Amino acid sequence: MGYERTAAARYSFLLAIPAVFGSGLYELYKTVGTSCGTVSGACTPEVFTGAQTALATGVAFVVGLAVISLLMRYLATRSFLPFVIYRIALGVGLIVALTTGALTP
Repeated sequence: MGYERTAAARYSFLLAIPAVFGSGLYELYKTVGTSCGTVSGACTPEVFTGAQTALATGVAFVVGLAVISLLMRYLATRSFLPFVIYRIALGVGLIVALTTGALTP
């Protein structure tokens, strides 16, 4: 469509921000309260505390920024070809695994 690789990658990362931020807030919200079963009515505490979830979110944010920075520098000088080859190989591998029964859907 005439876009530069780096501009298209930057745009896709910007589109992901609301979804990632929303899922992080949802997980933090779940850890603040308790989880109640609808069948038995019993409530059990969440596995992780709010502080642990907040720390994991912060670490994921920093690592995500670093990876995005590295990927943007990579895309400025190189092509998407390794990613295309990886996706095709992964797709073929999954089709083979599903058809032979090594992996069940």
